[in-house]
Amino acid sequence: MTEKFHNIGIMAHVDSGKTTLTEQLLYLTGAIRQAGSVDSGTAATDSLSIEKQRGISVRTATASTQWKDITINIIDTPGHVDFAGEVERALSALDYAVVIVSAVEGVRAHTENILKSLDAAKLPRIVFINKIDRAGADSASVISELKSISSQSYFLLSETENEGFDNPSVKTIDGEKFAVAATEALADLCDEAADAFLCDEALTEERAVELIKKEISDCRLTPVLCGSAKLSIGIRELADILAKLMPSAERRAADGLCGIIFKIEHDKNLGKVSHIRLFGGEISNRDEVEIISPADNITADSDAVEIEAKPPAKEKVSQIKSFSGARLTDTGIVKSGDIAAVCGLPSAKTGHFIGSLAVSESAKLVNPFLRVRVTPSDGDQLKLPSLAAALGELSDEEPYIDAKWENGQKEITISTTGKIQLEVIDTLLKERYNLSAAFSPPTVIYKETPSQKGYARASYTMPKPCWAVVEFIFEPMPRGYGVSYHGRLPSNQCFYRYQSHIRTSFNSCLEQGLYGWEVTDFKCTLVGGEHHTIHTHPLDFFVCTPMAFMNGLNENGSTILEPLLKIRVSAPADLSGKVLSEIVKMGGEYDSPVIRSDNVVLEAIVPVATSMDFPTKLAVISSGKAVLNQSFYGYRECRDGLEHINPRRGVNPLDRSKWILYARGAYQTD
Repeated sequence: MTEKFHNIGIMAHVDSGKTTLTEQLLYLTGAIRQAGSVDSGTAATDSLSIEKQRGISVRTATASTQWKDITINIIDTPGHVDFAGEVERALSALDYAVVIVSAVEGVRAHTENILKSLDAAKLPRIVFINKIDRAGADSASVISELKSISSQSYFLLSETENEGFDNPSVKTIDGEKFAVAATEALADLCDEAADAFLCDEALTEERAVELIKKEISDCRLTPVLCGSAKLSIGIRELADILAKLMPSAERRAADGLCGIIFKIEHDKNLGKVSHIRLFGGEISNRDEVEIISPADNITADSDAVEIEAKPPAKEKVSQIKSFSGARLTDTGIVKSGDIAAVCGLPSAKTGHFIGSLAVSESAKLVNPFLRVRVTPSDGDQLKLPSLAAALGELSDEEPYIDAKWENGQKEITISTTGKIQLEVIDTLLKERYNLSAAFSPPTVIYKETPSQKGYARASYTMPKPCWAVVEFIFEPMPRGYGVSYHGRLPSNQCFYRYQSHIRTSFNSCLEQGLYGWEVTDFKCTLVGGEHHTIHTHPLDFFVCTPMAFMNGLNENGSTILEPLLKIRVSAPADLSGKVLSEIVKMGGEYDSPVIRSDNVVLEAIVPVATSMDFPTKLAVISSGKAVLNQSFYGYRECRDGLEHINPRRGVNPLDRSKWILYARGAYQTD
């Protein structure tokens, strides 16, 4: 009999009960002997000391169990927005998600972002409305909220009694009740159910199950179940529904060896460990596998010369460990549809593929907009290389940290999504590497874009032997466009391999523009280029292209872009004036307030730079009564009139003579 796998992600806003639900599922299915507690630090999937101390998850954790002849791999994801990158990467490994929503707090900002990301990734989901034992629980209101923010249809599978009291009960609907309810839920989604509904008839239970499973798999229908993870109410019902209605790993099956690395961790004994979801084929100990980097994310037209493809790295697997509960056990093999921890892949990075590229939609949850300078806490510059190496290793585990350091610089910079993430980094540096670091106050990550359409040129013909000429046209595009690359020259004018060098070098130029920020939202077209059959060296275009790029920004101007947040404030109605006043001071733009009972709900778009202290101010203004939700919104042209400059790493290509020496290895930064 073919083994069945379900790879599921437990997702929600912080404090919604994800880890508690995971513990209860593991306990119900016999994977652990006793359900742990988040508050007491005994949860099986919270292994880091900071997770046990703070009572929150900061890393994805995988556990495996069996239920009704199905292997269920559970990925428990962090709920705090600072660690949304962990959630984003988990999406690539899932067959579906279990989204938890509190019956009291309702759909919060991060939950809304998760639902949108599941839509973008085309992943099915089931909603578990948790905490129905708490006063104020209102599952009907939660379902209404869900319907208001999503185009999905929702199908309530349970009946609840004593909701809002400490002794609720949950029972899933079945038999004739299920068939009738399913017919109504499917009426707007398929003709067969619509015909039965209009004739006041019901589908058979077997046919209703078939159609429900299809609509869930097609991401058009979301089943909903109520319960209380803390009291283990609705847990068995949830496990049964997962086995009965939710899609298995076959939904994402691939031909041949194909997998994705969705998590990297470093173990003192095992070294680098790659967590892999396999879509096709199988891997055994001592197998040699190809590691493939994801395709370049800069779009290009079909006429542009492709970047010269590097042969995939081939590395030998030393150990394969599968999950038993939350513990790793040696198995020596991982099969299609399963998840395993693989050792012996030193070049592996999060997001890399195994064997071949997996077809999956991208889903972005994170946009780090703060940058922090990191130095040794005792000021000892000799510790910088060790600190940079440690932060580089942590960047393998969390790519959004994006540690940057040029040899000779006196500080390292990292990206961050918030204060709690910095606390985690600080703890890991001390516990894992015995390093103590000092962090500067966070500064905003700006971006820049060409101010006007124009040419970007450079020629590199001296000193001999060298010969390279590059000419682009830069064209500004709307916010959120990204970067696209176009243009192909005749080969006798510029060999195609040199045009490939130009495109490769152009991609690396985007990291630092005229003011040192990432350059975005423009279209680049290669319109001119020249090589010499005798004097051109293969690396000449890597010297010339950055000069052309920077010349173009210098001549056409570069506009600074600032990051924005979307905020939603729920506060007592009599505070609306004070809250609006703060939004105006921040340079924000707001919609008309919405009055709900004695509360007012305000939504606004505000610059990150002026709103960093807003959560503290709001707490003071409202005496802690206001609720703030915020999420990244996008970028716009900076309006504060200031010149925001990010110190450049390395030599600026605008300093032509120094750049040429630097690019040719004849000059080093201090």
